[in-house]
Amino acid sequence: MDGLLTEFQDLNIGKVKRNELLSQHTTMKIGGPADIFIEPSSLENIQKVMTFIKEGQIPWRAIGRGSNLLVSDKGIEGVVIKLGSGLDHLSINESTITVGGGHSLVSLSTLISKKGLSGLEFASGIPGSVGGAVYMNAGAHGSDISKILTKAHILFEDGAIEWLSKDEMEFTYRTSVLQKKRPGIVLEAEFQLIKGDRTAIVSQMQKNKDYRKETQPWNFPCAGSIFRNPLPNYAGKLIEEAGLKGFQIGGAKISEMHGNFIVNAGNATAKDVLDLIQYIKDKILNLYGIKIETEVEIIGRK
Repeated sequence: MDGLLTEFQDLNIGKVKRNELLSQHTTMKIGGPADIFIEPSSLENIQKVMTFIKEGQIPWRAIGRGSNLLVSDKGIEGVVIKLGSGLDHLSINESTITVGGGHSLVSLSTLISKKGLSGLEFASGIPGSVGGAVYMNAGAHGSDISKILTKAHILFEDGAIEWLSKDEMEFTYRTSVLQKKRPGIVLEAEFQLIKGDRTAIVSQMQKNKDYRKETQPWNFPCAGSIFRNPLPNYAGKLIEEAGLKGFQIGGAKISEMHGNFIVNAGNATAKDVLDLIQYIKDKILNLYGIKIETEVEIIGRK
């Protein structure tokens, strides 16, 4: 692996590290090492990385800002590509914007609101990257990415790059075509927004932010909602009614503020979280006959 590290470093593609702890790159502050960790400095350099990966048949995984992720304590085999500062560009043309996959979703929604463009108010408190948000069709407050995306620039695992239309992204509730059917990285996204009243837009965004602060435990390391809502039921409500708020395994604890959040209450491991997830699943199934599935993405070595 050291030889491979040197070869990546020689490509002059950005940051390249060996055995980087992914706990430093996830909002839950959990995760073992990546064999090789790369943060490309440009679109062109991420293409170089993928070409090299393809030729060497090297396992890989892309991450954004590390929200909605639970990384194994044993880390991730092969290469982890982080979409960061080299992929956070933004261009605005009237009410259409094109933004890099590494751009912070919160920062983007704040910036866009100040320009009087409406459509991203729902994202004002979602602590992920644009790429991650498109990948999982992130949403809140009755809206989601599928409502505003027109097309996405995707780098597929075979090295091919293609713009996919909204229809080709096959968005459903918290999923897209990229998760299983056509794995890939969101390099850029184009959003169609609407010109509106700046004051009203900023006001709505602030209301959304305040609501999240009042109802969700972002003062603790967490990954966001752990379970998908088994509609018409809501996971958080089911967990609360089961009396599970505050229940803890190791350092992983069900938030006392919101039942659908598991927080790192101190030195939690991925195993703690997985054990707690399974406990919750079993409890909800036994009590209500409802099978709940995770929304958080669980990745890494078994």
